[in-house]
Amino acid sequence: MASFIVSLRYIAPIAQVDALMDAHVAWLRANHESGVLVGWGRKVPREGGIVLAKGESLDAVKALAMQDPFVKGGVAEIDVIEWAPSFLDESIAGLK
Repeated sequence: MASFIVSLRYIAPIAQVDALMDAHVAWLRANHESGVLVGWGRKVPREGGIVLAKGESLDAVKALAMQDPFVKGGVAEIDVIEWAPSFLDESIAGLK
C-alpha cells in the first residue's frame, strides 16, 4: 500500500464550492471508512484542500479522486502525488 497526497485547487467561486460541500464531506467520510482516505483539510488561504490517501497505485487513487463531488461538479482540479515518507513522527506514524 502506497501513500499519496491529493491536492485540490478550486477553479470556481467559493459559493459554488460550498454548494457541493455536504456531498464532498460525505465522499471523504465514506472513503475514510473504506480505509483509503486517512486525513484531509483546507489549504490556507482557502484556495483548495489536501487529502492524504493510501492506495494500491497512483492510477487507482487518481480514479478515486476523480469521483470527488468537487471534481465531478467542476469546482476543483486535482493533482495526485505519490509520496514515500522516510520519516513520520510517532503521532502520525500510521500513515506509512
